[in-house]
Amino acid sequence: MPAYTLVIGNKNYSSWSLRPWLALKMAGVPFEEIQVLLYRPDTNALLASHSATGKVPVLKITEGGKTLTVWDSLAICETIAERHPEAQLWPSDPDARAVARSYAAEMHSSFPDVRKHLSMNFATTVPTPALDEATDKQVARIINAWESALAGRDDGFLFGRFSIADCMYAPVASRFLTYGIDLPAASAGYVARLMELPALKEWRAAAEAELAKGWTLAV
Repeated sequence: MPAYTLVIGNKNYSSWSLRPWLALKMAGVPFEEIQVLLYRPDTNALLASHSATGKVPVLKITEGGKTLTVWDSLAICETIAERHPEAQLWPSDPDARAVARSYAAEMHSSFPDVRKHLSMNFATTVPTPALDEATDKQVARIINAWESALAGRDDGFLFGRFSIADCMYAPVASRFLTYGIDLPAASAGYVARLMELPALKEWRAAAEAELAKGWTLAV
């Protein structure tokens, strides 16, 4: 069996770390976790020791005396899905799978203003901020995408069974809770179901513990 090691950043802040971490948890794949605290004097050096990108997340797969390094959240999620087809991290129907991949890729490449103005702060809630037009449009696009995927379904996830599309949007769900973004019923139910996952409860507990230790970005 291969040995997996996932290098991540702060659980309260690192949205990109959450995505493959959640994929591994939902796939039931055992893995070791290495955490590098972000925005510290030694952060860059520590990250450089794990990947040439100097970023998290990084997945290391050790097998047969060799270690394969995979970086980028979506690439890691795809690697997990490919190596563990029994986890069914993509829909089995090819048409649904194509659309789910489109959802994941759109999240991966889009919504820069959401990232800037609604940054992940997983274990915290704050008053809803005033958003500019670009951010409002991006929030609306995300909600419209969710509502379309969830149409006619009041349980399950974006494509019925949990998938990589849900991994990609889990940090956004947390952002919407943090900042009190108003959601239609279907999207609100989806966010609630995500947050009830044991894996995300575990992540939240760890994020809360980080804040209790003073592991904030304002250092």
